Amino acid sequence: MRRRDFIQLAGLGTGAFMLPGFATGRPVSPEAFLAAGDDVAVKKRLADAALNAAKSKGASYADVRIGRYLNQYVITREDKVQNIVNTESYGVGVRVIANGCWGFAAVVDAKNEAQMAKAAEDAVAIAKANSKLMKEPVQLAPQKGFGEVSWKAPIKKNAFEVPIKEKVDLLLSVNDAAMKNGANYVNSIMFLVNEQKYFASTDGSYIDQDIHRIWPIFNVTAIDPKTGKFETRNALSAPMGMGYDYLQANPSDKVTGVTTRYNKGYDMLEDATAAAKQAKDKLTAKSVEAGKYDLILDPSHLWLTIHESVGHPLELDRVLGYEANFAGTSFATLDKWQSKNFQYGSKQVNLVADKLQVGSLGAVGWDDEGVNTKQWDLVKDGVLVNYQAIRDQAHIIGAKESHGCCYADSWSSVQFQRMPNVSLAAGKTPLSVDDMIKDVKKGIYIIGDGSFSIDQQRYNFQFGGQLFYEIKDGKIVGMLKDVAYQSNTQEFWNSCVQVCDDRDYRLGGSFFDGKGQPSQSSAVSHGSSTARFNGVNVINTGRKI
Repeated sequence: MRRRDFIQLAGLGTGAFMLPGFATGRPVSPEAFLAAGDDVAVKKRLADAALNAAKSKGASYADVRIGRYLNQYVITREDKVQNIVNTESYGVGVRVIANGCWGFAAVVDAKNEAQMAKAAEDAVAIAKANSKLMKEPVQLAPQKGFGEVSWKAPIKKNAFEVPIKEKVDLLLSVNDAAMKNGANYVNSIMFLVNEQKYFASTDGSYIDQDIHRIWPIFNVTAIDPKTGKFETRNALSAPMGMGYDYLQANPSDKVTGVTTRYNKGYDMLEDATAAAKQAKDKLTAKSVEAGKYDLILDPSHLWLTIHESVGHPLELDRVLGYEANFAGTSFATLDKWQSKNFQYGSKQVNLVADKLQVGSLGAVGWDDEGVNTKQWDLVKDGVLVNYQAIRDQAHIIGAKESHGCCYADSWSSVQFQRMPNVSLAAGKTPLSVDDMIKDVKKGIYIIGDGSFSIDQQRYNFQFGGQLFYEIKDGKIVGMLKDVAYQSNTQEFWNSCVQVCDDRDYRLGGSFFDGKGQPSQSSAVSHGSSTARFNGVNVINTGRKI
């Protein structure tokens, strides 16, 4: 079970203690979050001490990451506050190449030049020791230095500056609204993250970045008192690279439909009210008849399918077999890309990678190798055209530079290739959801993400959801339940026949996406407009055999 599923479905209170920050973090007061970190001049002096020590010991390349990581989790259930957790983690990671091999060392609370130099010397010693087992030397794509630069998330309201009481009051009001509208149980959490990261390298970069993320979620449960059966509905919020302004939705942000959704902001109270009613409706919903259906997939659902069937299989380390943790390698092997005609999807499918989109989880100015971030095509007009590659992978696919998608979840972790934002481009022809539904004879409209499974090659899969609506002869005729669809990646994306235009484009994403061994967690967004997929196999998950 992924961290996201554990948090949402298996105990929101205790789940928080498995999140990033607890391994190396220390409890702090909310006021400590507002204290300024080290001055940039101080960070530069410390970084230079490490870089100079690394070079003096024989490193051909070195980079330093000085990180301060702040986490806040406000956790409630019904009318009670279950926990308020504040953690801070501060330290330094030094990565080097010596004798053609990587070496890495980290130190907590590094405050002086001697500590920095010692970490660098340790990293060089590790690299030289490892080089005895090396099969071929590291090849880094060239990267210019940027000098002293900075990037800040364009937040309008710093969530850490909002009083705890205001956050608690919001969550308790959300719980109260759900209970008044039919929920028997409700949990809600607000996750806040601030990464203050300073990067320096022997390439000549000194990069200071301030990154913010927020994720408000809840889960409501409605019980049938006569049968004891229950149904749930999770929040339709998206984790975002935004501040507290995300929770202050404007009416102009709304996208109308079966359930109210948002392009920019999120009304948590309104969503909880709707969720309680919909969870009750699910109790009496008709169980789906298995068969072939045309599927209308909302962005709140489709993001997860993109994540699992596109984002992960196009990570170059999985393609090469270097990475197999968390559901294996990839079917999208190099020969398919080299053929230049592998039809990953239909001509309506354009899948784009980027770390630029404002408000997304993956948006930064530079990655954790000091590479300026960018946007690039993965699938163009249905054809596989590229992968996700970092500096020591670029030469494998003949690229002259990194894609800028390297990341570490802590100063104490080694940075490695992580998924950028991967999104389905909106359709170019004006098309609304209502217009799309009008042409469907037999279909299902799916909203929200649910349980899923995917094989070790990221090929055969099954996905559920939160809300399911039956479509007959161009009209929504009622709610369904027990719905999941099965397909394989190539068949599924080739069944895509329509994508709504950019008026419907929205982000979803994963706040805690696991990869690697030892495991690291990253945050990534996936955008899309509502899309139609024809003739997909739907099964009934509720009937006993």
